[in-house]
Amino acid sequence: MKQASPFPTVPIFGIPFSKLDFKDTVAYLTEAVESGRPHQVITANPIMVMAALEKPDYKQMMLGADIIVPDGTGIVWAASKGGEPVAERVTGFDLVHELFRAGEMKRWRFYLLGTTPEVIQAAAERLQMQYPAAIVAGYRDGFFGPEQDQEVIADIRKAEPDILLVARGAETQEPWIARYKEDLGVPLMMGVGGTFDIVSGKSKRAPKLVQKMRMEWLYRLLREPTRFKRMLALPKFAVKVLREKENVTK
Repeated sequence: MKQASPFPTVPIFGIPFSKLDFKDTVAYLTEAVESGRPHQVITANPIMVMAALEKPDYKQMMLGADIIVPDGTGIVWAASKGGEPVAERVTGFDLVHELFRAGEMKRWRFYLLGTTPEVIQAAAERLQMQYPAAIVAGYRDGFFGPEQDQEVIADIRKAEPDILLVARGAETQEPWIARYKEDLGVPLMMGVGGTFDIVSGKSKRAPKLVQKMRMEWLYRLLREPTRFKRMLALPKFAVKVLREKENVTK
């Protein structure tokens, strides 16, 4: 049975989100790395909450994570509407950079997994240049099937990372980490979505003003129209929050 959370959480339609602010989240993750025991971090948004409501297996997987942070502005809004606000939005992109900063002081080892061969190589090189005292111990692209899982796990274990960052899309990366969490044995494992695309220079992050206006999702949609189908979950989530306001955080 899963132990009670060591930090305050708020349930959004049954998914327990951390109420820690960015600084305290980083402190928790630092302790997780130093514990040496495997921890899974999920940086979640409304699309993932809707997926959990529609797919019991996905919900079970999310409930097994050690910490779920409110990455999407919609989560921050929903918690506030439900009367149990979170401290602030905590993005996976910002966490990656903060973990690398801490990794410089602590000489942590990182393994980067996912996206295309060109993007992952460029992201690894840029992160290593930006944080020279941290150690990029290994990387590989995300184009592999279940039959290669054991080979990938062996490569990661050989690199002995303190932190594993996985970018294979929300529907794949989190379940993959959850499935192999114990086999991987990495102290901190986190799905990072499009972070490597931005780090590598392939994509741009929304301007600060757009982030402040909480319109990052629209900026990404305009730049990547192929995300349209996936983004349909956002209005569904908003309607659900408004309709079931008194049950959002129950």
